[in-house]
Amino acid sequence: MAYAIGPYSLDNPLILAPMAGVTDLPFRQLCHSLGAGLAVSEMVTSDVRLWNSNKSKHRLVHDLEISPRSIQIAGGDPEMMSEAAKLNVSLGAQIIDINMGCPAKKVCNKAAGSALLKDEKLVRRILESVVNSVSVPVTLKIRTGWSPESKNGLTIAKMAEDIGIQALAVHGRTKECRFKGEVEYDTIARIKQSLNIPVFANGDITNAHKAKFVKDYTQVDGIMIGRAAQGKPWIFREINHFLQTNKELSPPSIQEIAQLVIAHVRKLHDFYGDYSGIRIARKHVGWYLQTLADDSSFRSTFNRIENTEEQLEKLHQFFTQQYQ
Repeated sequence: MAYAIGPYSLDNPLILAPMAGVTDLPFRQLCHSLGAGLAVSEMVTSDVRLWNSNKSKHRLVHDLEISPRSIQIAGGDPEMMSEAAKLNVSLGAQIIDINMGCPAKKVCNKAAGSALLKDEKLVRRILESVVNSVSVPVTLKIRTGWSPESKNGLTIAKMAEDIGIQALAVHGRTKECRFKGEVEYDTIARIKQSLNIPVFANGDITNAHKAKFVKDYTQVDGIMIGRAAQGKPWIFREINHFLQTNKELSPPSIQEIAQLVIAHVRKLHDFYGDYSGIRIARKHVGWYLQTLADDSSFRSTFNRIENTEEQLEKLHQFFTQQYQ
């Protein structure tokens, strides 16, 4: 099962995808404890002038990370990207991941993320600039192309390997498709067959059966899980078990989920402080409640709480009353 990114061996093929506003340090630590072999940071802007913001400060805490520490940077200027890479390495990053896969408008409007796929010359300059500026492995996340009519993912992938990118994650849709339509596992398979570096498949992998199908079909080295881990971080444990045994793992008990959710919320409070911790906890608790298919009024009650201890108290009450 093991594969390596530069000098770092990963003992299983599952990776938590970087997701802005989701994969903060508490969530990465949680997913790692539940079976993710690698957890990539939230996207950090390459514009270091913005690093003094509260948001960026929390995204630049690398010293508490589980090794190897993979930090994703985004931007469209080669010099700024290399500067951001060097600064992140000085802050403890062990792997630099370049984002050319995000379809979000606020990222693409700045000629970053998947918008870069339209300009192969700029892609080359950015990759060369970052690879040549740091001594740590550099990885890349892309899509299959700019649009259904312009699928240049394979060209970009080969270029990346030639430049020295040491692993590649491919979301199996184009930039224009965003998160809609079928995922092109055939394109991911072609990219995998054409490269010698590790390739990871990403896109609509929502359960253990789908993960095994995608891994077998594309022959990729690893599976990258994004939105399916929101509210269900134990998905990594379930997939690992199924890949190894071909048998489904029993779902976690309500008692385990209760302990996990409450511990996660407590860590969010500690990491962000009361004000932001309370608000970020609401988002994660909402995802957990979706996973539990909860149809009570608890979510709206929880979203009105303005006190950390009350959040924890109400979660205790909810799990005790609903599932005793």
